[in-house]
Amino acid sequence: MEQIEQELIRIYEAILEGESMATHLADSVHPSYYESARNLYHYLILRTFDLRKIHDRLSEFGISAIRTSEGYVLKNIVNALKIIQLLQGKEILVDTAQFPLGHKKAKKLLKKHSNQLFNKNHKKYTTEIMVTMPTEICEDELLVEKLILAGMEIARINLSHDGPEVWEKMVVNLRKASIALNKPIKIYMDLSGPKIRTATIKIEKKGKEQDFIRLKKGEHLTLTSRPTDGENAKYKDGNQLIKNAEIGIQIPEIINDLNIGDPVFFDDGMIEATVIGKSKEEVELVITNTHKSKLKGRKGINIPNTHVSLPSLTDDDIDNLPFVLQHADILGYSFVRTPQDVKRLYQELEKLGNSDIGVVLKIENKEAFENLSLLLFEAMKRPNIGVMIARGDLAVELGYERIAEVQQQILWFCEAAHIPTIWATQVLENLAKKGIATRAEVSDVSLSAQAECVMLNKGPHIVEAVELLKNILIRIEKHYSKKKPSMRALNVAKLKLEKLNSLITTNNLNI
Repeated sequence: MEQIEQELIRIYEAILEGESMATHLADSVHPSYYESARNLYHYLILRTFDLRKIHDRLSEFGISAIRTSEGYVLKNIVNALKIIQLLQGKEILVDTAQFPLGHKKAKKLLKKHSNQLFNKNHKKYTTEIMVTMPTEICEDELLVEKLILAGMEIARINLSHDGPEVWEKMVVNLRKASIALNKPIKIYMDLSGPKIRTATIKIEKKGKEQDFIRLKKGEHLTLTSRPTDGENAKYKDGNQLIKNAEIGIQIPEIINDLNIGDPVFFDDGMIEATVIGKSKEEVELVITNTHKSKLKGRKGINIPNTHVSLPSLTDDDIDNLPFVLQHADILGYSFVRTPQDVKRLYQELEKLGNSDIGVVLKIENKEAFENLSLLLFEAMKRPNIGVMIARGDLAVELGYERIAEVQQQILWFCEAAHIPTIWATQVLENLAKKGIATRAEVSDVSLSAQAECVMLNKGPHIVEAVELLKNILIRIEKHYSKKKPSMRALNVAKLKLEKLNSLITTNNLNI
């Protein structure tokens, strides 16, 4: 027991040593996030320790709260230390009353921030349901009403598709249905960001136009910024290569950013490649794996190890901001990667005189995940914020074997900052599109209750998907709240703690 006490004291003293840094950060954010910023910094320090053996031994004495202490780190450590000292008959050295942020207050802060971003009209379950709007709701008012009655509370409009005329019709029908049913909903609009995609493919073959090229493992592909309609690889006598396959890219600047050795993933990772050559206008790739043979135009490209020089906020996004501010309650920020990206968006919102629209940071790439704590500190300079766990792109960028671990880490960091999260990508996807749910995706929904909001994508059976999601959430939230992690030391905590300390020490708080 003496050893456990010493280990707890070591953690406690490490957190106290960082108090000036925690206060410095807390002073830089919006007042409603003052305690949250302090706690997030405490959590970064906590997660530089390997807590597995500590909390297992504490459990032997009925003290197990460290494993669920994200929202109130310092008070939790102090309480555990106090109990250990009492059990040994020692004098209590720390007054727990001087640390007001405890379990109840942390829950209240998270709920307060969630209600501000989402809806306040909670009923049997606390996790909100967001649904991506199909274009047909412009004309189908009945579908909107069905979705709201089924349990949809937030309607997502993806600004990567359609245009202002269609978006406005969607908004009108959503507001009309909400008023008619006396059920308030919020409207969420995603800024497009710089979508890195393949260019359109138009290949004439046997009198027909083909919108794809064929690729196989081991082949070479030229990715070019030159205008091209795309080309299949050409062979002589069936096996002698004459010319590589070729495809264009919608954002030519990416060619400059790519370097030899960089991995490149197409179409949600269905086709994997590596850069083996580079010139001014193109890069040569070798196909390293194929889960499908056809690569179509306008498919996404992920380049996780490449430093992209593109701004997260595009000219189109800036042009769309006035529309978003007029019609939406929440703004989704795509392709965010650094604190400077957050600052840029906030500057544009200030230019337009806005201080209250909800802002959701979409964590959808490797750089954003690695910078998560820095992004949160910058985001907390406004009072109405959230985080979307965009699991689709994250899985491609970080590897499918890591996605379960990564989504949990995002949940932990956001809970430490009392920031609501949105669990997104492929939730009940099979049900929404094909009308029947798989066992795996139903289990996935049970995990999604750890977030404050779950997002469903569109599909012909979307109403049934909303109904099933709501019923599962009602059941699962009776059994647990959040989670009980093992808590090994996190490299992402160590690295960003060092980064924060360096920035603050050099008086460069503009993270």
